[in-house]
Amino acid sequence: MATGVVARVVLDEVTLADAVATLVALDADLARVVDLYGPPPLWVREPGFPTLLYIILEQQVSLASARALYQRVLETVKPLTPGRFLKLSETRLRELGFSRQKSLYTRLLAERLQRRQLALHKLHELEDHHAREQLTGLKGIGVWTADIYLMSALRRPDIWPVGDLALAIAVQEVKKLRTRPSPEKLEKLSQPWRPWRAVAARIFWHAYLSKRGQKAAAISL
Repeated sequence: MATGVVARVVLDEVTLADAVATLVALDADLARVVDLYGPPPLWVREPGFPTLLYIILEQQVSLASARALYQRVLETVKPLTPGRFLKLSETRLRELGFSRQKSLYTRLLAERLQRRQLALHKLHELEDHHAREQLTGLKGIGVWTADIYLMSALRRPDIWPVGDLALAIAVQEVKKLRTRPSPEKLEKLSQPWRPWRAVAARIFWHAYLSKRGQKAAAISL
């Protein structure tokens, strides 16, 4: 199936299973992971402001820290909408645990949505690169953040987040590479897995977590 066609497919349990079957038939290393640990979880999140805010909180911190901060936000802002979030003062955000930078980025996101300058609900209509451009056009949302949103909230099948540290470590371990692959190397390695690279990433993350005895829910998705 051509990449342009599959790009409009939304991953669900059925398409995930089909993609895993395709990948394990194609790649012996991925097949070994699935044999050892079983198929990966789908790992999905609800599209919208709360999820994108949560992914911003996950940037460059432990997942446990981000999760704890996000829970404090949910307990403070009910429901968590851009308008209600903007009612929190800078002081209150710092009390909750926001850094100055995270406070700026999340407020900019909320303001952009509040002013209807960014339409998250329309991203599903766009091709991957256009959706990524819409997201990365906002300060504080880099390619990694956009890719994780596209993978988990929009469930795009061919997103490959080369900036993800856990993915790079997992690829090194599964592929038995001498050194951790750079983003450029990761991109090159991923070509045979098109148009299911988001599923390949899930298999690698599944290997990373399983090897360390961590629960599936611990991954950033």
